[in-house]
Amino acid sequence: MSSAPLACNLPSIPAPWEGSSFLRRYSKSSAAAAGPVPTGIKNVVLVHGAFADGSGWEAVAKILEKDGYTVSVAQPPETSYADDQKSTRAVIDAMGGPVVLVGHSYGGSIISEAANDPNVAALVYIAAFALDEGDSCASIEQALPQASKAFKPDSNGNWWIEQEHFAADFAADVPPAESHYMAISQVPISTDSFTHKVTSPAWKTKPTWYMVATADRSINPDQERMMAKRAKAKTVEVNASHVAYMSHPKETAKLIEEAATSAHAN
Repeated sequence: MSSAPLACNLPSIPAPWEGSSFLRRYSKSSAAAAGPVPTGIKNVVLVHGAFADGSGWEAVAKILEKDGYTVSVAQPPETSYADDQKSTRAVIDAMGGPVVLVGHSYGGSIISEAANDPNVAALVYIAAFALDEGDSCASIEQALPQASKAFKPDSNGNWWIEQEHFAADFAADVPPAESHYMAISQVPISTDSFTHKVTSPAWKTKPTWYMVATADRSINPDQERMMAKRAKAKTVEVNASHVAYMSHPKETAKLIEEAATSAHAN
């Protein structure tokens, strides 16, 4: 005697190809639960710079999520400028709506071009390279050198910070144990990434904010001021090392939220 198949109400599990949309839905519901729904732009993408990875944004991301924002941290590999653009634009696209795009250090070079994406409503530079047409990170450093002399190339076309100078020249105002781990886990930047010349800076057409780190030894603070001024950025200054977003996460989050509430979706 044949038997009818059993009916079973199992929860729907998204297929692998549905992962991106599922993660976006999950992220948005989680963010909404974490805090009040903000006005203005509700999505923020954070982009790290050279010698670092996305983990440094943790304190900033937690504040933003608590305040109701949906946050995604890009992880550009720093292997080439094209690779870094591709990975960052993928994160922007995955947000599924208007975003505030934030870059630290070399991440500023990345967002200067990536922000041409129509979903980017505003740019925020944190001690970052806000490059003009024809500029590269290298050209800004050469025009008015940074205090640090610890940047060294290797035989593979990558640049590193000498570990013994990492804390003093890159992260002087974070706990010593943290700066030590950053030194031994640093992500080198390729010569291609460092010397790439920007062709179409988005800050010329989109609202921009800038945080100057006045004790920065990796980018000359006067160059930061120059870049902020020519971008007509709303500018704040903090007494911080190059990793101002780590030592001053509250001030960083405040600036990002100002951009988010002030900007308008395209």
